[in-house]
Amino acid sequence: MNVDPVATEVLTHGEIVSCQLTPAGSNYTFLSQVHLGDHTCAAIYKPRDGEAPLWDFPSGTLYKREYAAYLLSEVLGWNFIPFTIIREGPYGIGSVQLYMEHDPRQNYYTLTQDESNHGDHSRELQAIACFDLVANSTDRKANHLIVSTDGKLWSIDHGLTFHADTKIRTVIWDFSGEAIPEHLMAALVDLAAQLESPQGQLLELLEQLLPEEIVALKERVQWVLGEGTYPGLPGRRRRRYQ
Repeated sequence: MNVDPVATEVLTHGEIVSCQLTPAGSNYTFLSQVHLGDHTCAAIYKPRDGEAPLWDFPSGTLYKREYAAYLLSEVLGWNFIPFTIIREGPYGIGSVQLYMEHDPRQNYYTLTQDESNHGDHSRELQAIACFDLVANSTDRKANHLIVSTDGKLWSIDHGLTFHADTKIRTVIWDFSGEAIPEHLMAALVDLAAQLESPQGQLLELLEQLLPEEIVALKERVQWVLGEGTYPGLPGRRRRRYQ
């Protein structure tokens, strides 16, 4: 985990002192301020009771999936999801994620259209695209990729993940048909081994999922390892980063 320990302490133990409802999305999402002692952090708070019912996801589970996605990123060592926890807030239990200061006008499309950014973020995009296969991301939108003020690429909004049925939907087609880099494959090999006897963060991740979703996660890891390439659609135009 590459995050300020003060921020983790504030988000974990601090008081959520304000909640400003954000206009986007069908679920209640709050930009909040969390206060502890002399420190204050901005956070995104998504309460369970603010989740809109979905026909294909169990009700009241999206906040758990936000947390599970964060844990998966950490277990893999890819660290592109901001620090996330589950805790109580003014509107009940939910996920609380460290807010990363960024320019909201920037997203996946502006990133890939700006040639000056290609070399800077291609490695991170490869990891996120691989993550989406394993986590079964069903809602990867352009504005779910943000660049913080320090230039790091972050991935947010992971409530629609880990479904038992494969239903990956994404805007990231940059690497269609290309081999998944060896360092990412090595992380998945390690993940597959850990899934045989999960401990620590991985065990906590699995505790957020339904039994059939755990089985599906293991199967997706083996599928990605077996394929070794990013899937794509015939004739889909690819962006190149080289």
